[in-house]
Amino acid sequence: AGFIKSPLSQKRLTQDSVELYCEAIGNPIPEIQWWFEGNDPNETYAQLWDGARQDRVKINATYNLHSTSTISIANLTGDDSGMYECRASNDPDRNHLSKSPKVKWIRSQANVFVIERPEIAAQVTESSGKLILSCNMSAPHPAITGHKWIHREKILEQDENSGAFTSYVINGKREEHSGIYECVYEANPQIRGQVNISVPPQVTAYKKSEHGNEGDTGVLTCKNPSFPAVTTWSWYKSGHGVSALLENASGRYIIKSSGNKTELRILKLDIEQDTGDYFCNGTNPYGTGDATVNLRVRSRLAALWPFLGIVAEVLVLVTIIFIYEKRRKPDEVPD
Repeated sequence: AGFIKSPLSQKRLTQDSVELYCEAIGNPIPEIQWWFEGNDPNETYAQLWDGARQDRVKINATYNLHSTSTISIANLTGDDSGMYECRASNDPDRNHLSKSPKVKWIRSQANVFVIERPEIAAQVTESSGKLILSCNMSAPHPAITGHKWIHREKILEQDENSGAFTSYVINGKREEHSGIYECVYEANPQIRGQVNISVPPQVTAYKKSEHGNEGDTGVLTCKNPSFPAVTTWSWYKSGHGVSALLENASGRYIIKSSGNKTELRILKLDIEQDTGDYFCNGTNPYGTGDATVNLRVRSRLAALWPFLGIVAEVLVLVTIIFIYEKRRKPDEVPD
């Protein structure tokens, strides 16, 4: 057996995850095992299994033409620091309890250094129509070579400063720029902080006015583009000066809500009962917001009215022409 890819040493922060990759070739196809030795001088190598360390260790292996294996460890702690060893062997006696293998296991090692995650103090302040986002990382921390500000995977700003403090300025109101912003410290390893701009739901309707035919299913939709997501959606219908709560249990109403979107379906639309204003209301830990949708229900014959109108006009014109022809004096009086 021989290695064609070996695991690489890495630095990680506590609570992060790490992944090591190993690939071996041989005939017959070799088996791959993962072993670990901690930094304690009295600690010896111990084999790692899928599900070890309270199910934080995951091992995936495939044996097709050659051997590949990946070990991943989630929610790292300081105890996960140490030497990780990928072992490969295709000796028939490699796992025999009483016989020692003729060909020893070949080994490839990688060090994983888990360092304590520094504290990052994040805040948002408002001043003169601007939002100031800031992050300040506490010591001790790795050497910093620059900063980035990221929102929705888009880099907003970056620099090459080495300070523990970084800030980003947004022009506008809090409601217009809600969301999750990341302050990224370029270091080894990279360190990320998070600044949240949170507001009450800014609920809007997909369409302020909806139309439906009598007997069909009406669909009204509302969304919330702001952060955080809505935790509770509700629908109301106005009538006679009061608003009635609509629920799925009523039979004619089906409400489907997920995160920042809600949908109200009204079965078998009725002109008398269902025409009117509907209110969608969203609630999150910072408050509530609502929007209004006006629903108009048309008769099933509504589509025929233009055609019937044209037919009526044609009939009136034919009648007028016919009467005119009957009453018109002849050009020549017969002898």
